[in-house]
Amino acid sequence: MSDVYAARRTRLRERCNAAGCQSALVSRPANVRYLAGAAPAGSVLLLGRHEDLLVGPGVRDDRPTEARPDESLRQHLLEGPGGDAAVAAADLAAAQDADLLAVEEHHLTVTRHRALSSVAPRLRLADLGSAVEQLRVVKDEEEISCLRIGAEIADQALGELLESILVGRTERHLALELERRLVDHGADGPAFPTSVATGPNSGRRGHRPTDRRVEEGDFLSVCLGATYRGYRCEIGRTFVIGTSPADWQIELYDLVFAAQRAGREGLVPGASCRDVDRAARQVLDSAGYGTGLQPLTGHGVGLEIDEDPQLAPSSMGKLDACVPVTVEPGVHLPGRGGVRIDDTLVVRPEADGGPELLTITTKELLAL
Repeated sequence: MSDVYAARRTRLRERCNAAGCQSALVSRPANVRYLAGAAPAGSVLLLGRHEDLLVGPGVRDDRPTEARPDESLRQHLLEGPGGDAAVAAADLAAAQDADLLAVEEHHLTVTRHRALSSVAPRLRLADLGSAVEQLRVVKDEEEISCLRIGAEIADQALGELLESILVGRTERHLALELERRLVDHGADGPAFPTSVATGPNSGRRGHRPTDRRVEEGDFLSVCLGATYRGYRCEIGRTFVIGTSPADWQIELYDLVFAAQRAGREGLVPGASCRDVDRAARQVLDSAGYGTGLQPLTGHGVGLEIDEDPQLAPSSMGKLDACVPVTVEPGVHLPGRGGVRIDDTLVVRPEADGGPELLTITTKELLAL
């Protein structure tokens, strides 16, 4: 993997050089991990003129479950407690005769930015922008493999829950059980706070579980994700509890399923992100549910659960091959409940079989 991380740093350096900058300071943890293999707490990455350095606190993190930094990357440990790795990195950049340092202004606080200028007053600071995030959009096959395993873990956890007795249990209890099962099956942990929504809460995006108990006839919508080796995936499903679904539940479910299918079918290299959003949104809009729809149909996933690209009406970009995204349309009817269906897929060309579905739990409307 050392060659992979070195190649990623080389690509970033090429971007910096094209912008007239020979050094860069990467402070956002997910970006540090992407370029260095790990992001120990408080660490930053210095892309130096003469040498790249992982700069961090003097106490090493020896927890066996943590990712290890690239062995070819030298670590510079701060001597005393309480030091700021970003400030130390700026000083090291100046020592390498840098006169211009690109920094992630969207991550640095104003106070930290001022500290960098203070420690190295002759060092001019420029904005690195989202250069690393842009590099992270297209995944290599090793990254996709981690996402695939995470999706398998999430599918296992959800499948086991569906085999248990659900009536009478609270949303909060079910969410905690799902997160335990994720870890039991090998996940680093949940990719985000697990959402379990029942009855009138179902179908809400980002619903925080409550003490409401599952009742017969409820819609039950679940959204969970697993983190595996730092990579995060997402799955969401909706079910009916106890009895055959009512006509309105079948109608609403079929509508959201059709919207989700339209979005999934649009995942081809070169497709406009907003066209994918439009394909799913039009299905719901034409049925009279255009008002109150969620702001986006999906988003990228990787080292963070919400990455670029964004599948939204205002998105300007286009999809590339090997980009993992979610497709997650939903409808919530106040006081009644609703439906969400959420998959993680990888954009693939038609010659390779089209979009690769990572989350394979059935999307049939089951009565549990």
